Amino acid sequence: MDLQNLKEHHEELLSFMENNGYCSTYIHRSRDEINRILADADSHRWQSYQDIYLEYLKVPHSKDYLRNKRTIIGALEQFDLFGHFPDGRHRHTLFERGSYHLLVPEFQELIDFYRAYEVQRGKKESTIRGESLNTASFLYRMQEQGARSLDEVTEDAVLSFFVSDDGTLQKSCPYKKNISAVFKAGLKWKEPQCRRILGFLPLLRETRKNIRYLTQDEVRLLRDAAENDGFSARNKAILLLLLFTGLRGCDIAGLTFSSIDWEKERILVEQQKTSVPVEIPLSAVVGNAIYDYLAEERPDTGSLRLFLSETHPFSPLAARSIGNIVAKACRLAGIRQEPGDRKGTHIFRHNLASSMLENGVPQPVITQTLGHTAPDSLEPYLRADFVHLKECALSIEAFPLAEEVFSL
Repeated sequence: MDLQNLKEHHEELLSFMENNGYCSTYIHRSRDEINRILADADSHRWQSYQDIYLEYLKVPHSKDYLRNKRTIIGALEQFDLFGHFPDGRHRHTLFERGSYHLLVPEFQELIDFYRAYEVQRGKKESTIRGESLNTASFLYRMQEQGARSLDEVTEDAVLSFFVSDDGTLQKSCPYKKNISAVFKAGLKWKEPQCRRILGFLPLLRETRKNIRYLTQDEVRLLRDAAENDGFSARNKAILLLLLFTGLRGCDIAGLTFSSIDWEKERILVEQQKTSVPVEIPLSAVVGNAIYDYLAEERPDTGSLRLFLSETHPFSPLAARSIGNIVAKACRLAGIRQEPGDRKGTHIFRHNLASSMLENGVPQPVITQTLGHTAPDSLEPYLRADFVHLKECALSIEAFPLAEEVFSL
């Protein structure tokens, strides 16, 4: 490990800290760490700054102490290797967030295999990151309980990670699903070991709330708001897409010119959440709104994305902006948005599913329309509190075959 640059220029780093308001304690600790590194480099034969930090893990230290060491050594790495001075806002760390760097080699190999495998399959990077972080935390707990390999992980240790001694659930069903995803990929790496641990994972079922959806009056008010003079053609097209297709906000933001098949009257969507393609009919009301936007408002920038920002430099519309459009529409319509189920774009997706169920559309058709991949994804909509359910329950005795049915 070549530390010549740090040896020759570390005073510049310390002077920068002094001139930019860093506290004397931090500067003092940084100087001590630099002196230690330069003095011990030959005897330790470090290959990287990570090796320097890992030296501290050989003896017990508090979490705060280790966090401070990671910050200082990480800042030294950024300065020495890349010439970056601290900016006072970002905490330099040697490792990505989580427990991965603390894991024994076999546990790290599992996560490394999973990452490479899922990248090759095209899974979203954010999903890979989340599943890796949760699994690293799980494996680190197994490690703390004495397991140094997958073969040494016990069922009791696994269950204790999810459920406390008094029976309280400590980790959610989605957390368990993330861990399960990593071990399922690991079946192609070390099948017996990963299958064994998959068998230890508890059977957890996600508790989901009843779906809150829009009333017919609210739908009418939103359509009226779309015709408001203060509502642009772009926003109208997006609002109608939400109302009549149930597309997620991120998928609407990701639409391109090629997503609209005018000849066959369909919308082609590559879902960002699942990467599963879905085809949705292009209705006249939605098609006309998109056409009006393209003809009247959309600037010609050369971008292939369908929806652009309304101000220069007319960049592709961000997914978070879809929520702002919904908020504006609700204000114009006089609809109060509530925290949770009644806020954001997903209520339109809920509304479409609930309306289709209420009108007798077969469940497989709804599943295909919404682009669901899990067979139980439609289950929460089956429990939606439809307006007519009470009337159906009260009128059950009026059914002509009711007596015959109950007499069987």
